[in-house]
Amino acid sequence: MAVRAQRSDANAALKQIISLDLLDKGRKVVAMGGFVEIPVKRPHPDLQVVLQKKPAFYRSTPDLVSALEGEMNSDQLRLLPRGWYILGDVIVVKIHPSLGQYQNMIGKALLSFYPRCKAVLRDFGIEGQLREPVRELIAGEGTETLHRENGVLFRLDAQKIMFSPGNLQERMRTSRLGKGEFVVDMFAGIGYFSLPMAVHSRPRRVMAIELNPIAYDYLCQNIRLNHVEEIVQPVLGDCARETPQGVADRVVMGMVQVTDRYLSKGIEALRSGGILHYHQTIPSWHYPDAAVKDVMRAAHLAGRRATIARCIRVKKYSPGVVHVVVDARIDRDF
Repeated sequence: MAVRAQRSDANAALKQIISLDLLDKGRKVVAMGGFVEIPVKRPHPDLQVVLQKKPAFYRSTPDLVSALEGEMNSDQLRLLPRGWYILGDVIVVKIHPSLGQYQNMIGKALLSFYPRCKAVLRDFGIEGQLREPVRELIAGEGTETLHRENGVLFRLDAQKIMFSPGNLQERMRTSRLGKGEFVVDMFAGIGYFSLPMAVHSRPRRVMAIELNPIAYDYLCQNIRLNHVEEIVQPVLGDCARETPQGVADRVVMGMVQVTDRYLSKGIEALRSGGILHYHQTIPSWHYPDAAVKDVMRAAHLAGRRATIARCIRVKKYSPGVVHVVVDARIDRDF
């Protein structure tokens, strides 16, 4: 059952239903011509209720505890993961160390929740200079996948390549920048920022620099997949050596933790008036000062002037640590 209201009255009707604690949160509000149907749990004398012919239900979140009850004791059930994410048709999940013997069981349960998925990877974090993921295949087979996001295609091997769902909003924001510009993407990976910009904003040129040969191979594939060969120029190498000087309208520094070591290169790449996007992880209690000071100090040492436009929290990185991005205009300091 639902309350049918004209579109112009929908907000008022929804507020009334919520105030009466009658909103059925398991179903969606449905538009029907010039009306909307707001789902309710039961009739009420103050509301005109109709029976829905085509109700739309929210998909319930899969519950590992219910799926594995009887296979584990109560203490183990409490340690089961409450969240995971999907890249294309591969599920990535973190599992408590004490549940290692149950990892295959957990993987199979996750595959049963998502019939379209083919494999489950247990995530142990990242390591090394190239910040490669440490992941184990615990169910299914095949870890190469095609992930679609914001109209952009990314081919990757989810066991070998990082792809953070928490950076989605920043990738979407970046996709609106750079029209007609010469952009340098200093840690391009498989094209996390280069491709959304190329597909949506159409820069004049994007120079995408990547050191990891596996990521570089996927970057080249993804450039072709998204038909932006005339815009994105992939470069295999260390951005400490490959980054050009004084020619870029915009520089993206999408790495974290080690990014400050390359700040001078990013700043030197910009023409006067160019824009820097500096990503870094900092203690949450030092937000935004720590990241802003990095940029101001590096610009001063390079004989340039930095004007900070904004500092954005991208996501929580770890307990007490946040991933941020600083947007700064870099001018020559005459």
